[in-house]
Amino acid sequence: MFNSFRRGYSTRSDPFKVLFFGRDEFSCGVFQQLYEAKDVWQDIQVVTQPDAKTGRRGSKLSISPLKLLAEEKGISVHTIPHERSEFKNFKAPPPFLPSGTPVDPSYEPPSDHLLVTASFGRILPNSLLSLFLPSRRVNVHPSLLPAYRGAAPVQYALMDGQRETGVCVIEMSERKKGIDSGAIWGCRRMEIPDGAVFPTLRDELAILGGQLLVSTLRDMLAGKDTRTPQVSDPNAPRAPLITLQDSAVDFRSMTAEEIVRRHRAISHQKPMTTLLKTQRTLQLHDPSVLVDVPSEITGQLSTEGTAVFHPPSKALVVRCANDTYLSVPMVRQQDRHILKAKEWWNGVKPEMRLVEGPHGPIQFLPLESVLTH
Repeated sequence: MFNSFRRGYSTRSDPFKVLFFGRDEFSCGVFQQLYEAKDVWQDIQVVTQPDAKTGRRGSKLSISPLKLLAEEKGISVHTIPHERSEFKNFKAPPPFLPSGTPVDPSYEPPSDHLLVTASFGRILPNSLLSLFLPSRRVNVHPSLLPAYRGAAPVQYALMDGQRETGVCVIEMSERKKGIDSGAIWGCRRMEIPDGAVFPTLRDELAILGGQLLVSTLRDMLAGKDTRTPQVSDPNAPRAPLITLQDSAVDFRSMTAEEIVRRHRAISHQKPMTTLLKTQRTLQLHDPSVLVDVPSEITGQLSTEGTAVFHPPSKALVVRCANDTYLSVPMVRQQDRHILKAKEWWNGVKPEMRLVEGPHGPIQFLPLESVLTH
């Protein structure tokens, strides 16, 4: 085990001038805890993502939740450029950017200037990091590091069926040293409740992370904070960005429990999706594991990926890997509205069935071929 080390500079008690980078609801939860701790800061400014047009033909405007929260509290908000390639040219606002461009290599950042990131979604360039002392670059990460380094730690903890997770406050290090690999000021653990879903778990971790951040900053101001280098673990699970591929259901290899866990983890972003024999996609909404499967159902579903409508439960029942069964009460076919399973089943076409005709189970196909084209 590595030894902890203390700060290598003189103690000072002036509250911090904070530059806070974030964007989403996790950022908001952390920011709220920091904002309420008036003893640790004298000024806060926020940096976040710019407004972006979304939806069909840009009909909707997506606004950073952190921007809305900060403006509500009268906090100055700065937005980064739309183009990712331009972020490296972003200039920190005063007082964090010293006079003179470029920054003098001998510049010594003030110890009351603090950089905080929480679910910002971009890697900060060295030109920004260099404006703060290494011990004044703080990242709030929702996992028990070194497990789940990356963009989606909460989602992967749920997908993997973990029973425990947590938050860490770490030093924001340069990219070449590895993502989320900085020294750790502190961690707090929490149990993952049965049936936990991403939004609820994210919000609980945000509050926990904000509380840990405030505690860390109070230790800094008192001159008693310590950091412990992260243990290197090549076998630690990773948490890369969630993609469309993660929502693709393969009934041949996934059990019903695995599909439900995936639904609880990412359906807020990307609903679980499978493919009909007509080459149209079908979203599976509110799936659950069916434990007591009637024999008349198992007798009809001869292979993984076949499904029938089960009137008593008002749901589609799908056979999954390892002889497990998934119950799906709501579906949404490509280019259609969401429907109750019975309504959708009444419109099933003969060519969707395992054996083409007016009756019998339907068959779902693997989605990989569609997603890779």
